[in-house]
Amino acid sequence: MNSFVSTISKMILGKPIEERMIKEISGKENIPMGGFILASNHLSHADWFVSGYLCAPKKFVFIGQTDQYNTGVNAIWRRLIYWWGSTIPIDRKSDESKKRAIAKAVAMLKKGYRVIIYPEGGRAYDGIMREFKPGVGMLHLESGIPVLPAAFSGTREILPPHGKIKIKKIVRINIGRPLDFSKERAIAAKLDKHSQAYHGLCADVSKKIEGEVRALANEI
Repeated sequence: MNSFVSTISKMILGKPIEERMIKEISGKENIPMGGFILASNHLSHADWFVSGYLCAPKKFVFIGQTDQYNTGVNAIWRRLIYWWGSTIPIDRKSDESKKRAIAKAVAMLKKGYRVIIYPEGGRAYDGIMREFKPGVGMLHLESGIPVLPAAFSGTREILPPHGKIKIKKIVRINIGRPLDFSKERAIAAKLDKHSQAYHGLCADVSKKIEGEVRALANEI
């Protein structure tokens, strides 16, 4: 979302989300003034609203899948939401699509945007956080922008997978300090981006980010 759309969204949705969904926020002072990569666990589609709430009114974008909800009413809603939020599309089944999404996200970060990514690669249907994919590590190494780790609870109860929305003031958010992997970036700069060593380094950084998010989740 550009600054205008983000501000409008904050004005329209900010108060309702704050008053009717969010019960507690810890670590709000850790949110940087400028751009960052917001990396969190992913329990529900309701996470979109919580993530957007944390990023607005500054300009931000999501990275969102395009390999589901491609027919019927679901397709219309997904395209409308993606258009409104200028979502970066990614087909999780296509390596080329993943590369394009990372390149687009890096470009947006360098323009000062906040980029929201759910590194598990999809919702945790059973509520148990899964391992993070290497993409979030690659996004940090290629952009040099800090990662803001966060953990959510309660969103799954508000909107369960394949369930109906039930607005409740039960969401808890725990935000960690921004993460900067300068040593890993220095190593990455010397590596061929197509090499196993580079992709292994991306996976290592993602694993460290995952550890931070898990720790935050355990504190909720």
